[in-house]
Amino acid sequence: MKPNIYDSLREKFIASIKENNLESDEIIIRAAPLSAEEAIGRPKDRDYPLIVGRERLMQAEFQSCYGQAFTDMYDNYNGCLLDVASMALSDNFQRAVFIASLNAVMRYLRKTAGTVHCRDEEPRQCANELADYIEQTYGHPRVAFIGFQPRMIEALSSKFEIMVTDLDEKNIGAEKFGVIVCGPEKTEENLNWCDIALVTGTTIVNGTIEPMLKMVEGKEAIFYGTTISGTAELLGLKRFCRCGH
Repeated sequence: MKPNIYDSLREKFIASIKENNLESDEIIIRAAPLSAEEAIGRPKDRDYPLIVGRERLMQAEFQSCYGQAFTDMYDNYNGCLLDVASMALSDNFQRAVFIASLNAVMRYLRKTAGTVHCRDEEPRQCANELADYIEQTYGHPRVAFIGFQPRMIEALSSKFEIMVTDLDEKNIGAEKFGVIVCGPEKTEENLNWCDIALVTGTTIVNGTIEPMLKMVEGKEAIFYGTTISGTAELLGLKRFCRCGH
């Protein structure tokens, strides 16, 4: 049977641990959810999901390096590194601990960057740079945006035709920057319509990444954000995150 994406990711994660002699039981991962201010600072705009939504950032610490992951299931966690790498990934909390830890380790090994969320006015800067990047690289494509990142939607909607889908019921049906946010049932239709897909990296935590990868097959797809930093490096996914730390 073909391994799923989490099996492949786990295999590569454990290989990295062993290749770099990080197998000791004394090597500990600590993970905990951050407050909105700890995660994103004090931006002037107050409509970010981290501020008004149900998701939090889980932050893992490994050897003074940090990795983060968006999740709607969060708690504190302490455990040795191999236990984290081998843990069951059956819910969003376990996947958040695993992905935040993976990001922290990949940061420690200098295999990825931007594992910590941007702050204050940096999300707006990142969004403007994304719109410029899309225009300079692809011209004026039709964009399917998966997830809700208000500054990115605001910047993209001023330049391109854009369709948006999200899982949060508070956003579904609402008009944001001239665009109606649709529910997940519209995702495949929007992806068939678009020239380029911009996909939230949170898909790796909420368990929707495998069907998403199937739907974007043959499309130009870019995953955005810090959550997917380590995964993108290990699995060769295209990622945009200009202002992550």
